[in-house]
Order: sequence, then structure tokens, then C-alpha cells
Amino acid sequence: MRAWTEEHGWDLLPQVIRAVVGWVHDETIFYVHDCRQTAWYHHNTTPIPYIKGEGVSLMIADFVSADYGWLRSSNGKDSARVIFRPGKNWEGYFMNDDILTQVDHAMTILSKYYPNEDHFFIYDNATTHLARSADSLSALKMPKNTLKPETNFGVHTNVVGTDGRLLHGPDGKLLKHKVQMRNGRFNGQEQKLYFPKGHENAGHFKGMAMILTERGYNVADKRAQCGKKFSNCLEGSKDCCCRHMVYNEPDFIEEKALLETCCRRQEYPVRFFPKFHCETSFIKQCWGNAKRRYHLPAPLLKEDDLERNYIASLDAVPLISMRR
Repeated sequence: MRAWTEEHGWDLLPQVIRAVVGWVHDETIFYVHDCRQTAWYHHNTTPIPYIKGEGVSLMIADFVSADYGWLRSSNGKDSARVIFRPGKNWEGYFMNDDILTQVDHAMTILSKYYPNEDHFFIYDNATTHLARSADSLSALKMPKNTLKPETNFGVHTNVVGTDGRLLHGPDGKLLKHKVQMRNGRFNGQEQKLYFPKGHENAGHFKGMAMILTERGYNVADKRAQCGKKFSNCLEGSKDCCCRHMVYNEPDFIEEKALLETCCRRQEYPVRFFPKFHCETSFIKQCWGNAKRRYHLPAPLLKEDDLERNYIASLDAVPLISMRR
């Protein structure tokens, strides 16, 4: 990675070394009525009341690096920035599918305009970023034994409409449907987690006990789980119960988030900040710099001014401050 000089430039690396550039991702929200609350006025000035409430909001998701600032093409015409109105009654929320679409666009820009450098992405350690595929391997809710046909084990995933948007029920909650968990792998071979066709229990989940037995373990005296919570298992133990044993199997451990899988296909590494350590991400200070600039003009009176003003504030954040 490049080193910064006191003159705020970068030390050029030897020609035989490819520079490594880290792109930090984050989201923030701007509100139309978010403005400075104190100012100097002439004593003859007529007071003007503030508009109540924060007003309409717009969410921005973007990438930034100390090398180039906001992620955009070298000609400045293409950007990975995503702008939308968050909320159930507006454009929804920034979900994992949106994360994947955005990073795919970012990789396209980097591959086209910055092919002579090695890039990687850095994300917050958030549930949205760590989401796995609906059928990914997980031991958390697996039953120990085969259940009755009417209660066959499966994983619940969101129902997606033909337009690609998540569907909601009459109560406003997301609709779910059950799908089978994908097969595992043991000793380099695929292991079916559900009984195959022709079996008397065809299509039913085998259960943790049988899965572990097929892998050579003796679980005759093992409980399904230690206590009511998975966290009740003995610290450091890997075989105290069936769930802990399955949890520590290599194919379960190696499950990756969809974000990691998506980027790995194009050879872009992904890193995550430690949990609850958002102060390690310098993009937070970029947001703060932009919002300070956003507060300086007079309060907005029209919603149409919101997007124009906050984009101008983001673009005004100087690269020198990012490098500092």
C-alpha cells in the first residue's frame, strides 16, 4: 500500500510492485431539514421558526480510499455510489442483494479503469454484509433425529417477486418459504443431508445424529445441544453435543458470506472491521466532513434541493483530508 508524505502526495512504489488499494464501504443518511441550529443574527432580524422534524431522508452507500477518494471511473463519469429513499413506504432498505449489486458495479469500474493495481474491499461487521445464501450450511436449528413428515426440517428464506423485490404479507411482514439446506462435503465427497429418492423417508432431513454417524462419529450418548442455548456449551469443547460437533465440521466452518463469494469469483478480497469498532473506518470522518459542509448553507425549503446539496457536500470533501 502507498505511504503518504508530508506534502500529502504518495511515495511511488518500484515498478515491479503493484500497488494495493483498500476501498472502505459504508452507508449514511442525509435529512432535508438537517441544518445548523445556531448562528449570528442582527438584533432587528425577524425570527424564523425551524421546520419541525427531520423531513425526507436519502441514504447514500459508497466506497472511498485514501488513494483516490470516492470510487469513480478515471474520467469521473461512472460511480459505484447508490442513492435511494429508505423506508418501508419508499424504496425499502439496503439489503444484501443491494450490497452484491453495488460491489459488482464497483469491481467492474476497478477492473476497467484501474487494472494495474490490486484492490480489496473493507466492510463493517454487520449482519447485512455477512449474510449467507438461504441454503448455506448451518447447525443452529438442526434437529438431532429425523422429524415427522409434516415438520420436516428446512431453512426459511424470503419470497421474491417477479420484479426482484421482496414480497410482504397482509400484516406487512416479509413472506417466507421453506427450502432444503444444501448438501455437505466430507473427505472430498458430497454428503446428502436429506434421504434420497427410493428411501422410505425420501426428502426428509436425516438429522445431526445420522449425519455425524455417516462421518464416522459415535454419537449414541450425545445430546442434541447443551442446555437451551448454543452458548451453554463448554468453552473450548468441540464434541460436547451433536450441534457443537456439526458446527465444527470443516464444511460448516468454511461457509462464506455471499459478499465474499461474489468478490472471490473476480479475485477481489473482502475484509471486515472488528465488531462495534466503527471508529476504525475513516469513511465515517468523510461523512462527518460532508455533513458539516451540508449544514453551512441556509436551511432547505424544498425536497428537490436535498440530493443536489448533499452530492455537492460529498464531492467537496478534499482528498488531502481523507489522507490525513
